[in-house]
Amino acid sequence: MKLWHYALIVFLGGCSYGVLSTFVKLAYAAGFTVSAVTGGQYLFGVVLAWLAVLFTQKKRLTRIQGVKLVLSGIPFFGLTGIFYYQALQTLNASLAIVFLFQFVWIGALLEWAFHKKKPSGKKLVSIALLLLGSVLAADILYQQSITLSWQGSLWGMLAATSFSTFIFLSSSVGKEIPSILKSALLSTGGALTVFIVFPPTFLFDLDVLTGILPYGLALGIFGSLLPPLLYSIGMPHVGSGLGTILTSSELPVVVIMSAFVLGEAIGWPQWLGVIIILSGIAYSNIRFTSPSSS
Repeated sequence: MKLWHYALIVFLGGCSYGVLSTFVKLAYAAGFTVSAVTGGQYLFGVVLAWLAVLFTQKKRLTRIQGVKLVLSGIPFFGLTGIFYYQALQTLNASLAIVFLFQFVWIGALLEWAFHKKKPSGKKLVSIALLLLGSVLAADILYQQSITLSWQGSLWGMLAATSFSTFIFLSSSVGKEIPSILKSALLSTGGALTVFIVFPPTFLFDLDVLTGILPYGLALGIFGSLLPPLLYSIGMPHVGSGLGTILTSSELPVVVIMSAFVLGEAIGWPQWLGVIIILSGIAYSNIRFTSPSSS
């Protein structure tokens, strides 16, 4: 596969995360709690991932390899969601998204610190475009009241840092392991963390379990199965710095799904933000078709 193929795979992983908010809102509207929705996502995601492993993989892992991957799943799957939910307790949803979006520069910083890859001028321009686009797409400038607290800001930055850490680990841990198996182990690490914070009590209520099934399956596919699988395939080839930029496709998909599926009113600044974010992603990937790219 060519490098731009791997870039597209990571881009689609970000798009998968963008689909989640629509199904979460639909589940909440149906009367399900945060615990049931979150638990359903990770439970069904892990089950689907291991079913895929059962029918496709025969490779054996060492205990150390397995433990490393399970632990690597904790930063995003477990911690990012928990930190983000905490941020939403004291921040507007749009402001919380902007804080989470700081992962685009944190990822470049991690790559610089650990892999000694200094961000290029092109990458810095892309990051600036993404941050500008996130402010517009989140519609933060045109809201009459914005709630800002140091606690919410701290939780938001922790969410961004944990997400960046997950992307970084996806590009560097377990490169020799088949992608579907790696995805299942990463999902398992996240599920264990989430179940500690949100005990899966819905498993013992048949009505809740059957009711959450369609939402849990959708959330499990787009939130716990596809992203780690796609990142496991693409991240080792594109690197965590560019990977975080590609993953920013999440926010444009959130806006598009909100407009066309949920029927929410989306203003022109938000559409402008979507265009700027997609432009930043495209600009960062010009190097894949450049003759001098390495």
